[in-house]
Amino acid sequence: MDQQLEAPPDTDDLTARGAADPEPCIPQPTALQRLLMVINRGSRSGGQAVGVAGSRLSAAGFDLVVSAPSSPHEVAPWIEANADGAAAVVIAGGDGTLNAAASALVKTGLPLGIIPAGTANDLARTLGLPLDMEAAADVIVAGYRKTIDLGEVNGHKFFNVASVGLSADLARELSGESKRRFGRFSYALTAAKVLSKARPFRATIVAADEDVRVKTMQIAVGNGRYYGGGMAVEQTAEIDDGQFDLYSLEFAQVWKLLAVAYDFRKGQHGLWSEVRAARGTSFEIRTRKPRPVNADGELVTFTPARFELLQKAVSVFVPKDVPPRR
Repeated sequence: MDQQLEAPPDTDDLTARGAADPEPCIPQPTALQRLLMVINRGSRSGGQAVGVAGSRLSAAGFDLVVSAPSSPHEVAPWIEANADGAAAVVIAGGDGTLNAAASALVKTGLPLGIIPAGTANDLARTLGLPLDMEAAADVIVAGYRKTIDLGEVNGHKFFNVASVGLSADLARELSGESKRRFGRFSYALTAAKVLSKARPFRATIVAADEDVRVKTMQIAVGNGRYYGGGMAVEQTAEIDDGQFDLYSLEFAQVWKLLAVAYDFRKGQHGLWSEVRAARGTSFEIRTRKPRPVNADGELVTFTPARFELLQKAVSVFVPKDVPPRR
């Protein structure tokens, strides 16, 4: 049963579970003209995006309409207000900026192009996009697209992962200045601080056919594969497989989280007996007191948290040939 909250199978069984094969990426007509380009100048490399990626797109014949909003809350309204006549939206920023654009992408139906200019760039990694800006712009010019799923928690959309517990605490502690100064290392530095104060909490996980009470450090619901600067929610997760991957970290001792750190990078933490795992298209997390929910690195809501999967919600430009997962 897909949503049974049990430990995951052994690695020998993972190929049987496997994610759905990606849809063929069909070349789009070259009639793309007007692109809406959102730049997060406050991100780690956002300021370079206009000069590097913008020049590449302009040279390919696209007319760029550029916005550098001062707040994430301005992103979706700007896209919606300028959607008429636009062929696609290009986000030059990190996962937070992409998250801010998600609702507008669903509402307008415009395809998404990504210029990775953030700290973690987890969605770009999930999609197999090059992290070089010029190469990422070339992916948009080539015009190959695929349709991906989107997660939603209490009405807030997310691409990668939404979670309660450690990741939410990390998002609260992680500053923009730290990300600009230390890049991906800022996640490790802040995580060490968060772990020193970590305590398990009680929660109820509601799946399709059962409620399970847990004492946990974190509950995460993944739509894509990567989050938190390159950790994998599950080693076979795909962003177009039509399923969430949920895990709950039920370690009694904080030090065990350090022991499992390497497995997090590979998405193999589900092999630990203290990690509960499940798959499904909807979940609910309830806690005695409201706890913040982190979605794509942003604190967006509180528990109780209802998770719903929006299948094939967004069309995104991807490379024609994606290198095999390592």
